[in-house]
Amino acid sequence: MPGYFEAVPGDGAAVALDPVETSILRSLAVQLLELIGPGDEPVEGEDPLAALFAEGPSEAPTDPALARLFPEAYADPRSEPDKEQRAASAEFRRFTENDLRTRKREDALSVVRSLDALTSAADEGESGLVLKLAPEESRRWLGTLNDLRLTIASRLEITEEDEGDMLLHLPDEDPRKPMVMAYLWLGGLQETLVETLMP
Repeated sequence: MPGYFEAVPGDGAAVALDPVETSILRSLAVQLLELIGPGDEPVEGEDPLAALFAEGPSEAPTDPALARLFPEAYADPRSEPDKEQRAASAEFRRFTENDLRTRKREDALSVVRSLDALTSAADEGESGLVLKLAPEESRRWLGTLNDLRLTIASRLEITEEDEGDMLLHLPDEDPRKPMVMAYLWLGGLQETLVETLMP
C-alpha cells in the first residue's frame, strides 16, 4: 500500500506513510485548523443550551479559501445572487455555519491525532508503520482531505478546467509546483479512501 489507502478487514482503511508524508499531512491539517479558527467554548456559568442554539454569522467569509469551505447555500456560482438568494443564504448560514465549523475542526483534529500516534510509534523504534483507520476515522479523514484540496485550490486559483494537463505539466521553477503536487497527492489519497468506503 505505497502512498495510497487500501481497504482492510473490518471496513477500515490503511496507508503506509513515511515520515516526510506524515509531516506534510500534519502541517496541512494544522494550517486548516488555524484557517477554520477556534471553537466557541462555553463560558463558565453560561447555560449550555444557550451555546447550543447560538446563531452564527450571516455574512459569507471574505477569505476565498473560507468561502470555498463555507459556500453560499442558495447562490448559483454562474451568476450574481439576487436579493432573495442572499437573504436565504444568510438565514441558512446563521443556523448552520457554527456546526459545520465544529465538524470540520473535529475532523482535522482527528487527522492530527492519528498522525501524532503514528509519529509516536515511529519514535519508539517501530518500522514499516502503517496508518490504520476505523470506518468513522476514515470519514473524518475524507472530510479533511476534501477541505485541504478546496483550500489549496482556492489559494492556487485552480478551477475544474485546470485539473488536466496544466497542473501536471507545470515547469519545476514555477513557485506553485510544490502546492500543486500536494494538491494532486491529496486527490489520490482522497480517491483511494473513497474506494475503501464503498460497499
